[in-house]
Amino acid sequence: MTELLERAVAKLKTLPADEQDAIAAMILEELEDEIKWDSAFARSQNALAKLAAEAMAEHRASQTQELDPETL
Repeated sequence: MTELLERAVAKLKTLPADEQDAIAAMILEELEDEIKWDSAFARSQNALAKLAAEAMAEHRASQTQELDPETL
């Protein structure tokens, strides 16, 4: 465990049980979301590669336009 995480856990231990549970639930939910995202991203590599190839082909065919972040 990292020093920062150890400090966070030490502070959490000083909170009332209901607040500890609320924070623990948020952390567990965040970790579960991260696992789901990683899994979805891993499964989408072929689709992402295909989209990237299509975008590059459009760019090479001068079918794209430069994006100006100032106009967003």
